Amino acid sequence: MKTYSNIYFIGIGGIGMSAIARYYNAKGYKVSGYDRTPSPLTKALESEGIEIHYEDDTAYIPKDTDNTLVVYTPAIPKNMGELVFVQENGYRVIKRSRMLGEIAQGQRCMAVAGTHGKTTTSTLVSHLFTDSGEGCSAFLGGISKNYDSNLLINENNVIVAEADEFDRSFLQLFPEIAVITSMDPDHLDIYGDEAHIREAFKAFASQVSGTVIVKYGLDITSEDTKAKIATYAYDNPSADFYAEPLEGEHFNLHYPGGVIEDCVVGIPGWVNIENGTGAAAIALTYGIDPLKIKKALASFSGVKRRFDKQLEKDGIIYIDDYAHHPNEISAAISSIKGRYPDHKFTAIFQPHLYTRTRDFAEEFAIALSQVDRLILLDIYPAREEPIPGVTSEIIFKDVTAPEKNLMKKEELIGFVEGLELTGKDVFITLGAGDIDRLTGPLAEILKKKTDR
Repeated sequence: MKTYSNIYFIGIGGIGMSAIARYYNAKGYKVSGYDRTPSPLTKALESEGIEIHYEDDTAYIPKDTDNTLVVYTPAIPKNMGELVFVQENGYRVIKRSRMLGEIAQGQRCMAVAGTHGKTTTSTLVSHLFTDSGEGCSAFLGGISKNYDSNLLINENNVIVAEADEFDRSFLQLFPEIAVITSMDPDHLDIYGDEAHIREAFKAFASQVSGTVIVKYGLDITSEDTKAKIATYAYDNPSADFYAEPLEGEHFNLHYPGGVIEDCVVGIPGWVNIENGTGAAAIALTYGIDPLKIKKALASFSGVKRRFDKQLEKDGIIYIDDYAHHPNEISAAISSIKGRYPDHKFTAIFQPHLYTRTRDFAEEFAIALSQVDRLILLDIYPAREEPIPGVTSEIIFKDVTAPEKNLMKKEELIGFVEGLELTGKDVFITLGAGDIDRLTGPLAEILKKKTDR
């Protein structure tokens, strides 16, 4: 890639965009950008010396077209003023995924793909490499709680990347070792149908040069890739790498070279044991010492907004999770129920995107019917315009939970404040929109209830 003096990001506050911005800022480039609204992440970037503005205004774009590279996220509307300006005025303009692909070129890429599970698994991989002393640079889709960042930088030639299927972004990566956690239908506004999603994952697998490690049962075969294929699973001895459950949340990790006995992942839930198994499969395949892997799994602190415990006090537990696909929601609920089987379970869900709500309304209703009480919020539109007839009501009408409530986001705190609790209550917030802005106030309300 040509060397540029300035790198300008349109949509700099996105989790993937901000990691790349941080990377180039750390490398000494002049980094700046636009985002729609301030957030804790944009404030963190500004504290690191990156200039950010929040109006669609071309005056902020560096004027030196020859020495300015513009990076944008496809989540930005195509008619956004700044994006149109740089496209029409001689700047080199590339998508975020292409930028990540250029960073990864010539490096040993460890990638994690999947419609869900990839953020926790890729963050686990980066922690296994870092904690073991091997080291890596990592571009993550969430904020690692071990390192308080979505970016790790190391001078070796290993890069860990979350391989995002949105907009076929992951086809810019050519990993040495990759994990595929899931291939569920999602982003049907991009792919159209499940067959095209599977086709894209098979194309991703074809770009892996060494070993592709797939969750047991996924349809990746030797016809799809020249890489060696291995499998991983939770509690399935048919897989090459699998977790054998022991008492509590301890497990033996079986792999082709032996067994790592009595492991534990530092965050709860069977789904995280499964994620830990996939991450360990990459580390073991790479050649990291098994006992160092065991130690690193135990010291993993998790990812913000992934099974992220906000409160546990006097019988009240509150967990925040990014789950926004029906299968993710089912896995999160199942994991939490397994840990707190005798608690009353309240789920607060904010649907993300009109298209996803339309395409999976029935599946959402089934997943959310597993709880004792559902609080369903309005749809978070993100990049989309409303679709006639598509509201949270199309999920709500089919939910069979004993209690269900439909409300606006602004009504939530007051509603929870008025709830009578049993003394054994689990709350979980679910969604990929701006529901995270409510986690602080919600935790405060629930904490006050334990103080009464």
